[in-house]
Amino acid sequence: MTPILELDRLGKTFEADGHSVVALADVSLAFERGECHAIVGESGSGKTTIANLVLGLMQPTEGEVRFNGVKLPGLRSRQQKRAIQLVQQNPLSALNPRRSVGASVRLPLDVHEIGPSRERAGRVAALLEEVGLDGEMARRSPRGLSGGQRQRIAIARALACEPELIVLDEPTSALDVLVQARVLQLLHRLRVAHGLTYIFITHDLAVVRAIATRVSVFQKGRLVETGPVEAIFSDPKTAYTRQLIGAVPVVTPEEAKLRDAIRAGSEAAGT
Repeated sequence: MTPILELDRLGKTFEADGHSVVALADVSLAFERGECHAIVGESGSGKTTIANLVLGLMQPTEGEVRFNGVKLPGLRSRQQKRAIQLVQQNPLSALNPRRSVGASVRLPLDVHEIGPSRERAGRVAALLEEVGLDGEMARRSPRGLSGGQRQRIAIARALACEPELIVLDEPTSALDVLVQARVLQLLHRLRVAHGLTYIFITHDLAVVRAIATRVSVFQKGRLVETGPVEAIFSDPKTAYTRQLIGAVPVVTPEEAKLRDAIRAGSEAAGT
């Protein structure tokens, strides 16, 4: 089966003050359907550049991005934009404070003309309920909500497009530990329920260990290691990966229980 997304010898070089800065170099990587594929590495490793190239926010200097076997052009169609969605790190900056929650979630329905107009308010309420929020919250402003609630709204907005692939850019790094666990459980449940594929951009290997199925490690714009999470954590092949994993706390019984609950789609820790 063709991978949902392929990076083929992808490279990105920026020009700044007469100097060339290589942000990504000769990256070839496949993302399988239905997986949660984590992209990890230190700042400057190329994680955000990959996200921007996949989303079409910038164009590669070399190589190409293929979606469902088709090369993605510089100017993407409405359908291609709809199929690949983003959930950002800071939902407050991603949500327009002048729009109500309902208006923010409805916007992609209107832009992409998804469903009859008269049914879209009901669809907004259903999306909010699917991410664990009361449909009545549609009337509220995002400013008066908690970080966890705002992130759920951002997830609902991405789901409104009925995407195949979601890029999650540090989606839980701004949340406290308890809220983070609940959002991770939600993301896992939605991935299974909708057959979604996630690209999970993060620096937090403890989160990777809890939710991802595969992980790719980047250093200074280059792919240094990739494989199933269990294999990478138990037998890392490069010194850089060993260094990253060495900084992660040992799995506690509580973390193991949470990881198992997330992967089983359990609601044991709440949603």
